[in-house]
Amino acid sequence: MTSGDAPVEVEAPEEPATTFSDLGLDGAVLKALDDVGYETPSAIQAATIPTLLAGRDVVGLAQTGTGKTAAFALPILARLDVSQKTPQALVLAPTRELALQVCEAFERYAAHLRGVHILPVYGGQGYGVQLSALRRGVHIVVGTPGRIMDHLDKGTLDLSELKYLVLDEADEMLKMGFAEDVETILADTPDDKQVALFSATMPAAIRRMSKQYLHDPEEITVKTKTQTSANIAQRYLVVSYAQKVDALTRILEVENFEGMIVFVRTKNVTEELAEKLRARGYSAAAINGDIAQVQRERTVNQLKSGKLDILVATDVAARGLDVERISHVVNFDIPSDSEPYVHRIGRTGRAGRTGDAISFVTPRERGLLARIEKATRQPLIHMQLPSVDEVNVTRLARFDDRISEALAKADRIEGFRDIVAHYMRHHDVPEVDVAAALAIVAQGESPLLLEPEPERPERVERGERRERGPRERDERGERDGRRERDGRPDRRRQGDTSMATYRIAVGRRHKVEPRQIVGALANEGGLSRDDFGAIQIRPEFSLVELPADLSAETLARLDDTRISGRRIDLRLDRGGPSRRAAGRGGDVGAAASDEKPYRKPRHKS
Repeated sequence: MTSGDAPVEVEAPEEPATTFSDLGLDGAVLKALDDVGYETPSAIQAATIPTLLAGRDVVGLAQTGTGKTAAFALPILARLDVSQKTPQALVLAPTRELALQVCEAFERYAAHLRGVHILPVYGGQGYGVQLSALRRGVHIVVGTPGRIMDHLDKGTLDLSELKYLVLDEADEMLKMGFAEDVETILADTPDDKQVALFSATMPAAIRRMSKQYLHDPEEITVKTKTQTSANIAQRYLVVSYAQKVDALTRILEVENFEGMIVFVRTKNVTEELAEKLRARGYSAAAINGDIAQVQRERTVNQLKSGKLDILVATDVAARGLDVERISHVVNFDIPSDSEPYVHRIGRTGRAGRTGDAISFVTPRERGLLARIEKATRQPLIHMQLPSVDEVNVTRLARFDDRISEALAKADRIEGFRDIVAHYMRHHDVPEVDVAAALAIVAQGESPLLLEPEPERPERVERGERRERGPRERDERGERDGRRERDGRPDRRRQGDTSMATYRIAVGRRHKVEPRQIVGALANEGGLSRDDFGAIQIRPEFSLVELPADLSAETLARLDDTRISGRRIDLRLDRGGPSRRAAGRGGDVGAAASDEKPYRKPRHKS
């Protein structure tokens, strides 16, 4: 740091003594905070807001979910000059989901400020909307580095009068390969601007950036006892992959949930699982990187309004999602690292509310569970699969409630009472039998109660053929060449036609690394890291294996993606790398060239 001051470390208090008015905020901003129900500032807000109001640069070290958006948004809104039509504030975020979340927060806090215009700028959205807004005049721009660079190159974004610049989740931006873009943007802004940099960690690159581009910043660190919220009850269920859908259905039967997000690893599984849940009578929908932004926003609004109860999502698609109704998060596929786990379960238990997180763990994933518990310093509670009796008790209670609700409608009961009495007189049937028959009519073909589970034989005589159970089938499938992963064929097997080789216009000469390629393409194209095959970096270009069934919309977004400040010009590599097996049991798809192909590690160590 360039400052000689010692970093300010803040222990997150349970009940902060200060109020927002004590921090120097007043008027319309305080009124908006009252509207959204904010009473007292969080630790990062209490330490950061006065510093930013005083005009000083800030480096804030805080985990996600600590309230850092309000920490920089409120001071910016308090000092905004609505008469200036060129952008006064620029917020850079690593993903479009986070950019939208920050933009929505600004709009909530500016509800009582007249004439404030805020614009989200991100890849995947048409340029027309953004250009029209910029021509009319915008006070605050919230965007991803790649699309901001596009506007700067086209001359459609004027940052000459910028007063405030925020780097949100700066460490994530660097991990995703946006370092050069961020530095280019910083260099294209006025020297006298105020800068706030927020990051969960302080790697060397962030330290160097803060020294180069921030003036005498104050470093504020929020110390948290755990990475996961104490308001979230965390449980896990040991289940084979083949049993996951049935296990999820039973959990939905017995858990008292309002809204739920079910996380899976791949975009293909989002659609498959949502369809299976709808077939079982649940209101479910999928969001993934292939879904258009308009459809995504419509789906999220349905979840907020109660028209939708279950959202099946990938990590990238759910980033930045904040819906008050979410009471449960289910990790249908447990993540391979603690960081996405924290982000996932952080979708519930927000702003002091309680929440539940349930993770499905296959027998071979117990090691992942132990690593997550160690990293979060919070053990997960082992839960049993809800039994047939538990499900039936819940079903009977729900059936009783339906009867009670019908009995409460006295005006309708009277008319049906006469109809039942007429039937009894003419058919000589007891009331209870008529009631049971009407219950059958109401229930339809689906049985109300589950049948008791058959007892498994303790032993099988030699020579007697027995059916292999789901768990055994699942584990045998995992042993036998890893035939299936995440419910789909392993794309890395020789002869697999589900992958195609694409060529991108960045290579070794541009100092590009595999992690930058994965991060940029995953962000802009909404891809999962499991969608990447071999990556080969050549001197002038690189070859990347991606799913062959990418939609036209995804390909268009990827074609506009920038890595190290260069447009990648994505296109199919017609020749493709020469293929050879790497020996029995080895990776398939290595290129016969001087470059060693990069393969995404299965788990972080």
